[in-house]
Amino acid sequence: MAQKIVYNHKAIEKKWQENWEKNPVNPKTDASGNPKQKYYCLDMFPYPSGNGLHVGHWRGYVISDVWSRYKLQHGHYIVHPMGWDAFGLPAENYAIKMGIHPAVSTAENVANIKKQINQIAALYDWDMEVNTTDPDFYKWTQWIFVKMFKEGLAYEKEFPINWCPSCKTGLANEEVVNGTCERCGAEVTKKNLRQWMLKITAYADRLLGDLDKLDWPEKVKKMQSDWIGKSYGAEVDFPVDGREEKITVYTTRPDTLYGATFMVLAPEHALAASLATPETKEAVEKYIYDASMKSNVDRLQDKEKTGVFTGSYAVNPLNGAKTPIWLSDYVLADYGTGAIMCVPAHDDRDFEFAKKFDIPIVQVIAKDGKEIENMTQAYTEASGTMINSGEWNGMESAVLKKEAPHIIEKRGIGKATVNFKLRDWVFSRQRYWGEPIPIIHCPDCGNVPVPEEELPLTLPEVESYEPTGTGESPLAGIEEWVNCTCPVCGKAAKRETNTMPQWAGSSWYFLRYVDNHNDKELVSREKADTMLPVDMYIGGVEHAVLHLLYSRFYTKFLHDIGVVDFDEPFQKLFNQGMITGKNGIKMSKSKGNVVSPDDLVRDYGCDSLRMYELFVGPPELDAEWDDRGIDGVNRYLKRLWNLVMESKDADVKPTKEMLKLRNKMIYDITTRLESFSLNTVISGFMEYNNKFMELAKKTGGIDHETLETVAVLLSPFAPHFAEEMWEQLGHAETVFSAGWPSYDEAHMKDDEIEIPVQVNGKTKVVVSIPADADKDAAIAAGKEALGDKLSGNIVKEIYVPGKIINIVAK
Repeated sequence: MAQKIVYNHKAIEKKWQENWEKNPVNPKTDASGNPKQKYYCLDMFPYPSGNGLHVGHWRGYVISDVWSRYKLQHGHYIVHPMGWDAFGLPAENYAIKMGIHPAVSTAENVANIKKQINQIAALYDWDMEVNTTDPDFYKWTQWIFVKMFKEGLAYEKEFPINWCPSCKTGLANEEVVNGTCERCGAEVTKKNLRQWMLKITAYADRLLGDLDKLDWPEKVKKMQSDWIGKSYGAEVDFPVDGREEKITVYTTRPDTLYGATFMVLAPEHALAASLATPETKEAVEKYIYDASMKSNVDRLQDKEKTGVFTGSYAVNPLNGAKTPIWLSDYVLADYGTGAIMCVPAHDDRDFEFAKKFDIPIVQVIAKDGKEIENMTQAYTEASGTMINSGEWNGMESAVLKKEAPHIIEKRGIGKATVNFKLRDWVFSRQRYWGEPIPIIHCPDCGNVPVPEEELPLTLPEVESYEPTGTGESPLAGIEEWVNCTCPVCGKAAKRETNTMPQWAGSSWYFLRYVDNHNDKELVSREKADTMLPVDMYIGGVEHAVLHLLYSRFYTKFLHDIGVVDFDEPFQKLFNQGMITGKNGIKMSKSKGNVVSPDDLVRDYGCDSLRMYELFVGPPELDAEWDDRGIDGVNRYLKRLWNLVMESKDADVKPTKEMLKLRNKMIYDITTRLESFSLNTVISGFMEYNNKFMELAKKTGGIDHETLETVAVLLSPFAPHFAEEMWEQLGHAETVFSAGWPSYDEAHMKDDEIEIPVQVNGKTKVVVSIPADADKDAAIAAGKEALGDKLSGNIVKEIYVPGKIINIVAK
């Protein structure tokens, strides 16, 4: 008896990784030398954390590799790169914690994670590798900024920003989560600082409208739509009583203008402090200060509304009524005009505020025109009849809502307008570890961009890089770097010392992969036209607003200046769920629940871990990790290995049952894979293997073509195993040149089907009949099976083909 060959994952995986190194399986041309159609599958690239990868990181990388290899089997050339998001707060905070320079810690972390990523055996093309801290890369990050500056999209502004006292830097609104810093968790406050801004609002309409052409999850498109927040309404001018100034408010409900009994300004409004009367001055100044210490998110989420009366009044431009002016921190200076008119009868927040501060409530919309006596809550129905509204009385509010902006505009008291919640992007960071902003401040010429031929403006090497906390970057203290000459007039000038946020490089990195050695262009038009845009982007939903929105903005800008001919970066998006520790707790080193993939690869093999990462649950949902589950996947591979070893030399002819199983398997695996039901793909492999093993007992083995089909179907999931299986079945070329199998529906049809037989609508028996039986044959079989369960006179005989037989009797 021949000695049984045992499945040895260590030897097999080592063998095929060395083989792939010498003989890549992803050529750009087909067997005839013709260029293959590209398919660009992209992972959200990692920032090089010192903690390395855990099994949660593996999940996304395995999903993208499975999809890449699936497309490879369909004849595509796969663009599947990897790189490093290595600038920014995470890398710098880690370096400070470890007491080493971020350049050193980043390089060490990249080397470690790259080694771990290679354990996944993914189809990455490391020749395309990019690192956002490489001057050859960030030269083009700076180039984009210079282009935006020249187009008027990058500008300087001093205003109150979100300030993290721990990271000692300004934050964009998107980086504040529940009032805390997204990166370190510290409570965010406000600080007035000079900032560089990117005018993303210039693209608000396109960013919103173009969501319709994207194959993205609806929840992500809704998150972006809500963040952009387009609304229609009117700006209305309220003169300040006794003064020359006027206060402009933005409202989406100009039809309720007669019901505006007070107005509220943001504490940062330009007129806020000056509206205080001698009696209210102290209270107003204290309120303005207190508001400056709270983040925008906290201000919007505070359940209890606070406010202070300025002592001044505005004049309602429709009825001339004196309207008290209040300050409240639930109004934000950077939304609309920083001032709102308040109609407490028809807004829950305004109603609560009016009740708290004893402000009059005037109802102007009524159901059936009938006013509510003693209102206990705001009337917020979308429709009704106008009351207490002068010449508007009797109009339907839904009609007036559309007409009111134009009426206001004609009367010269305001204008119809569109507003967005989206704010311009705070683009400065008061930190060291980031791309220097390529701007020179000249006392005569103003802000001047560094000439494009002088890019990159490299980050100077320093010993002390810790944040200063003063509002200035550590770069400000390096005089030999800061002091320079103006490229326009040649006079003494100073460099910008703020650096770019981490998002700067990650907003366009996917374009550079395909032409990463080009020192003349960000990307050549030839490479851009043949290899871009990204066909499939895979990553976590936590980036739904920040990264994806910024990337769309950058791509649209680069399209507009002719760098690329597409204006959306990612055609299809898939968000994988998180792998958590026990009880759904996020994996982190501090919680001690991190599971490293290293030992699992050693003990079970890369292929077992790849398949278990998918088997653990639906890929779009979070899943709790349990090491014990990998045993089942590993047992499946061993059983399949034994089946191959027992069948490969047997001369087994395909039976009808084998053909049926083979074609059903192709159909099921393909259908599940296409719908990204990857956990059910793995369970499907196990189910079909059990059926093949039972069949092999009767036939002495499984035919070669069926085993070859299994190898090809398995190749995206367990590539080493599939390659070895393919070779054991007698093939010299790689399994990835085989092509994805197709199924034949004729072989999938059942010879016999089981049909329930009913009498007067109640099932009595189940009968097996030929799948192609006609009505007469089916009814006859049903009657025979019923036997003495059928009595009385038959009134009607019903056969729904393939579904049911029903005999109606009296």
